[in-house]
Amino acid sequence: MTKDNFIFAQCILYFLAFIFGFIAVVPLSENTEDFRGKCLLFTHGMWQNENMTVSKQRYLIEEWGPQSSCSFITIVGIASLILSAIQAWRLLFFICKGHDDSVFNAFLNLLLSSLMVFAVFLSSTIVSVGFSLWCDAITEGGNMPSSCEDLQDTDLELGLDNSAFYDQFAIAQFGLWAAWLTWLGITIMAFLKVYHNYRQEDLLDSLIHEKQLLLGSSSRRCSDVLERKSGLI
Repeated sequence: MTKDNFIFAQCILYFLAFIFGFIAVVPLSENTEDFRGKCLLFTHGMWQNENMTVSKQRYLIEEWGPQSSCSFITIVGIASLILSAIQAWRLLFFICKGHDDSVFNAFLNLLLSSLMVFAVFLSSTIVSVGFSLWCDAITEGGNMPSSCEDLQDTDLELGLDNSAFYDQFAIAQFGLWAAWLTWLGITIMAFLKVYHNYRQEDLLDSLIHEKQLLLGSSSRRCSDVLERKSGLI
């Protein structure tokens, strides 16, 4: 793969990471607004009859999920969004100007992309596990006649807007896992870039060494010829 094609492929991956980050951040922000800052992930509760004469039930929250979980995944999503946008713009500039990353910048990109792979993977896992626990709680482990998706159309009597929580977290999960796969691809390409630079440095060092050997050999030959001439004289 030529240098321009390699940079273009990196630019495409960063652009995809930006799109998937946007897909994840928007529904998470909407859910935070709908639930008035309360975190749905890892939330526990139970169904209870509103009174003895009416079969109507309401869902009582025993403990809301830790706010740090929702804050963390939102921050990671925003970080992925911003970093991928900056990198995509920078690489696009390199393509237009015919520039390339320095060895230090390539190594720094590898560190940053590795950090993002870990952070986005952790965020994706938190969303998947936390939302699964919420769905298990609200459906009583699948014993409810309605599914978790169906219950978003039911007023849970929480004083909140729960009309889209399933769609929001389903989209957020897709965005985060897709972003993780994209960042994994970015990290692999960043590693290849660093490895290529390392091999180039080794090649350059060996060429310089060979050049020094050739220059040293030629200088010795010249000195031998001069000594022979001086001896004849």
